[in-house]
Formats: sequence, structure tokens, C-alpha cells
Amino acid sequence: MTDTLEALLGDPADPGNPLGHDAVVAADERGELLAAGEAMLDGYGLNAEFVPAELGGRFRQADEMARVVRAVFRRDCSLGLGYGVTSFIAAVPVWTSGDPGQRRRLADLLMRNGRAAAGYTELAHGNDFTRNELTARRDGASLILDGRKELVNNVARADAVVLFARTAEEAGSRSHSHVLVDLTALPAGRRRHLPRFRTAGVRGCLLGGVEFRDCPVPADGVVGPYGGAMETVLTAFQVTRGVLPGVVIGALDTQLRVVLDFARGRTLYGRSVADLPHARATITGVFLDLLVADCLSTVVARALHVLPGETSVSTAAVKYLVPRLLHDGAYRLSTVLGARSYLREGPYGIFQKNMRDIPLVTFAHANAAVCQATMLPQLPRLARRSWLEAEPPPAALFRLGDPLPPLEYGALRPSARGADSLTAALASLAEAPDLADLASLFTGELRSLRRRCLDLPPGDRTVTARRSAFDLTDRYATVLAAAACAGVWRHADGGFLGDTVWLTGALWRLAGRLGRSPGPLPDGLERRLFTDLLARHDGDRTFDLDRRRLAGRHVP
Repeated sequence: MTDTLEALLGDPADPGNPLGHDAVVAADERGELLAAGEAMLDGYGLNAEFVPAELGGRFRQADEMARVVRAVFRRDCSLGLGYGVTSFIAAVPVWTSGDPGQRRRLADLLMRNGRAAAGYTELAHGNDFTRNELTARRDGASLILDGRKELVNNVARADAVVLFARTAEEAGSRSHSHVLVDLTALPAGRRRHLPRFRTAGVRGCLLGGVEFRDCPVPADGVVGPYGGAMETVLTAFQVTRGVLPGVVIGALDTQLRVVLDFARGRTLYGRSVADLPHARATITGVFLDLLVADCLSTVVARALHVLPGETSVSTAAVKYLVPRLLHDGAYRLSTVLGARSYLREGPYGIFQKNMRDIPLVTFAHANAAVCQATMLPQLPRLARRSWLEAEPPPAALFRLGDPLPPLEYGALRPSARGADSLTAALASLAEAPDLADLASLFTGELRSLRRRCLDLPPGDRTVTARRSAFDLTDRYATVLAAAACAGVWRHADGGFLGDTVWLTGALWRLAGRLGRSPGPLPDGLERRLFTDLLARHDGDRTFDLDRRRLAGRHVP
């Protein structure tokens, strides 16, 4: 399906393409979603990617869904978020805890190109959902909604909304419920749309608010157990955290392509920018970081199917680390592009748009601090029960083309209970003699991390922990990324991914993040990586693990 979508998107550089970069940037400047893009996605049926196959959709594997939607984000983050991803975020709690009737109703809505919104945010409380104030009180066969939600994408044009609502006055984890609300069936005068929020990035997205006043809705809209919303959040958000970062990799792919065009066409000091050592090293480093981000996000998305009991930690690690890699990569590329990185029109306008879009898209839904707070309390138990002792994870985790068993939402757990199979994939590095130093470095880092996590005092295992404790989550996520890269290399069927060239470079980058740089890259390795990057560019191939064909003018 990705190839079909690529063909529909067409050549991004064609000024006559209504879905090309010129049209995307123009819509962004107007603060609108690209109308031609929405019409195309309606015809393609993108919402089917978010609906489980047993309900008539195309969602079978989390990693495959991410690859399809990544194509949209390569073209326009606003379109990807504003058309589809918002509906996916709203739908996952229903797939996780909804009854058959609720799941059927929402599936039917999405399959006919309807929109769903996710109503969590209240500006007064941010990500502290337990303090949310919008209430849904029982009144016979109805619930009465009172209160407001803000910063909700698409709420002004959604057909349904999933609200995180207070259903009990008492404090604690049983005070809130998810409520699925049909926005097309509300009584007149009981709902008011709040003014739109304007943003620096994803300017076309319709971020707004909604206020309910003594608004009755059917009581059968409660999703899952009454008062069980926090339990659903702790499991359902594993799916969204595990999938969405990998989707946004498409935006960095586009930025890398723009900078390569510039670097090869711009002459300085008698040679192209691409031939200048510093520029070439910067571009190659971003290529490696993109591969690392894809390895971690793809492997953890597959873990939702293969190791669902362990993903409460690994999905938080993905949502923490991958956005940082994307942000850093975008900034480093801007230093090569120079002043052109600020232009909002012409051939570099799409670069500037993505510079503004990436932080907002990756921040959405769960920020870095929330992900760190999810990981930190579990690290001591992982250290005690798994690190350096766990059995290797199943090969299916890393065989990227292999089919996976269905995603069982009921198998997801709020806690990994000390299980961490993925770090055991570091042992794969022992099979490559030329990686002995890097293997020793990451094994030593995990050993050090284990010791430090076991020594954490109780006060440093909570959200009030010192910064030094939170720093451990960054180091853990980095080691987890190294393990994902090792596993993908070990189980690759030859080709680029089966070569140690990219793996050496990826591990070298990750070691640098840990402050443990092993020294300069081996002779010739950077040149070989840059040559591969240029070959992908000239052949209109993606820069991620797939090396997928793109729609472009240079395709023979």
C-alpha cells in the first residue's frame, strides 16, 4: 500500500503537482490543511490503516502502518497529523477497552472517512490527567458533560470525540473514564467551540477547544470499566507511543534530501559543499541517526506484537529518544544549509516548514518528561531481573519483512515487571570481530547502568527524582537503540543492513551520545556511507531501513 500512496502523492518537486512541495508550503503559509491532500487521502482510504483488520480495516502490524503513514509525513506533517494520526490516537483506547458495539461504531465512522478527536488536554493541568476537570456525571440513562478541553486537534470538524472525563469526585486512579461521544447527535446549545490556537509549526492543523454545558450524552458511551481510564491510558498509549515517532522520520528524510540537493549544487572554495569534509560528515551523521531512529522505532513497534508484556518501558524509550534524534538532525542539517534554512518559499521552503513541524509533531501526545517518568521507576527492576541475564529476544522482532501475530491489546501491561529482552540483543555484536571494541563499550555501559539503577534511593525512583536519576533514562534509551541496531543487523538477509558498515557508524553515533566516543570512524567508512546515501538520492530511494522507491522525476 505504501507504493500506491507514493504514486498518488506524485513528484514533490513538480511545481504543477497539487500535492508537491510548492502546494504544501503555500497551504502552510495560509494556515490551512492541503485540500487536495485530504481529497487524495479520502480516495485512498487512509483511515483504513488505523482500523483493525477484523473490523474491516487494514491495520495488521504496527510497523507496517507506520511505514505507510510515514509517506504522508515525508510530504506534509500537517496533513499526516491533521488528517489521520489524530483519529488513530482517538481510536486506540476504543480498540483497547471498548465493547464490540463501540468498536464497530468507531470503525464504521473511520471507514467512511469520518474524523475522531482525542479530548485529553486541559491547559490548566497539561499531562497530569488525574487532575482533569471536565466531568461526566451520571443522570439515569445519560451522562451530563460539563467543562472544557483545549488544544484538541480537529475537534471543530470531528464526527466523534473520545473524552478523558472525571466520573468520580474522589482523588485517585479510579476517578476518570473515557467517553466516546457522537458529536453529530448533541442537543443544540450545549456545546461551544473555543477559538482556534495558532501555532508556529503544523500551521494547517485545526487546534482548538470545546466546552460542554450541561450536555447529555448516552451513558453507554463509557469506554471500558467505569473509572478505568487511567488503566486504559497506561496500555493504549503504548501503541501510540510505539508507532508515532517512527512515522515522523519521514519529515527528516525530506530535509536530508533537500540538503543533499543543495550540497551537491552549491560550490565553495572551488568544490561542491558535498565535498567539504565537515559538511559531508554532518550529512552522513544525520543519515546514521535516521537509521538509528528507524531501527529503534520499527523494532519496538514489532515488540507490541511479539513482546507485549515488555513494551511499557520500550515504547516510552522510543517516544523519548527518537524525537531528540529528529530534532538534533534537523538542526545539524540547517547548519549546512545556512541562511537558506530560514526561507519560507522557493526550493528550501519545505525545509523551513519541517524545522517548525518536527518539534510540535513529536512533542504531541506525550512529552519527553512524561516518557522519562514512565521509564525511571521501572529501571531498578529491569536491572535486577533482566540486564546482562535475559534470554535473547525472538528473531521475529528483527526480521523486518516477516509477518507478525495480531496485536493483542489485552496482552499489554502497565508495567514490564522487570522483563527486558531487547537489551540481550547486544550479545549479537560478539559475532562481528571488527565490532569488538564497540561491543565491549555498550556491554560495559549496561553493566554500569545496572549498578547505578540498583543503587537508586527510593526518592530517585519517582517524578520528584534528581536530574542525575532522570539522566539514567537517557542512557538506557541509548543502549536500547544500540541493541535494536544490533538485532536488525544480525537478522538481516544480506544487503546494506547485513553489512557492518552502517552498524559501526550507528553504534559510533550512539557511543558519542553517551559521552564515550570510541575515536574517529574507521578509514573509508564515512565515504562508503556517503556513497550509499548519494545512490539512494539519485535513485529516488528513501533514506530509512526500507530503501523504498519514491515518486520522483529521476526514476528511470
